[in-house]
Amino acid sequence: MIDELLPETVSAAELFGEPPAGALLPEEVPHVSRAVDKRRREFAAGRWCARRAMAGLGAPPVPILPGPRGEPRWPSGLVGAVTHCEGYAAAVVARSTEVRALGVDAEPAEPLPDGVLEAVALPAERAGFPRHPSGARPLPWDRMLFSAKESVYKAWFPMTGRPLEFEDAFLSFDPDDGTFTARLLVPGWRLGDEVLTGFQGRWAVRAGLIVTAVVVPAAQGGRTSPAHGSGAVTEATR
Repeated sequence: MIDELLPETVSAAELFGEPPAGALLPEEVPHVSRAVDKRRREFAAGRWCARRAMAGLGAPPVPILPGPRGEPRWPSGLVGAVTHCEGYAAAVVARSTEVRALGVDAEPAEPLPDGVLEAVALPAERAGFPRHPSGARPLPWDRMLFSAKESVYKAWFPMTGRPLEFEDAFLSFDPDDGTFTARLLVPGWRLGDEVLTGFQGRWAVRAGLIVTAVVVPAAQGGRTSPAHGSGAVTEATR
């Protein structure tokens, strides 16, 4: 399911259901030894997917330990992202020579609980949700927005080391081609001769799940290259 959102330079793996026995490496076990069972299973499923995705690039199955904010710390030369929700997990990995950053998120294709949308969405974002043709099955755009902001954060933080709050990016969706745009409302990040001012991403709804993805290509000659509808929105600095 997740492959359709990604360019060929990105290796992906996904899991429906429970992780197999032995999904964690010994170095990873202490990081969830005191966690509740649900958290341990999610962590194991994500790491199992991560190593399968890494294998798709010919990388060995090494431990993927969490960073200070819980983000996966990838081996040198790789970038990636992990996501999980009830009954599903996925990981995406690419070589840092081809992709600068990745973000991916999966959520149940259901409306957000009461009160959550107001905490994660700007008023203009809520007002701008796409309208559905008469008779069409409505999509949960509130949950889509939440998922896309999670993907943006997962691409942003490992690349910059800077936090990004829900109100720090303005997102809009194209209901026809499965894309979204995130415009940063905080100072951007320098990429060679340009400054990253936003992200372009893709979304899909399949099998009762919403999946969103952001791919920031590696710079080529100081500029970012396109990546099948996903990428960075930049402005020249000279």
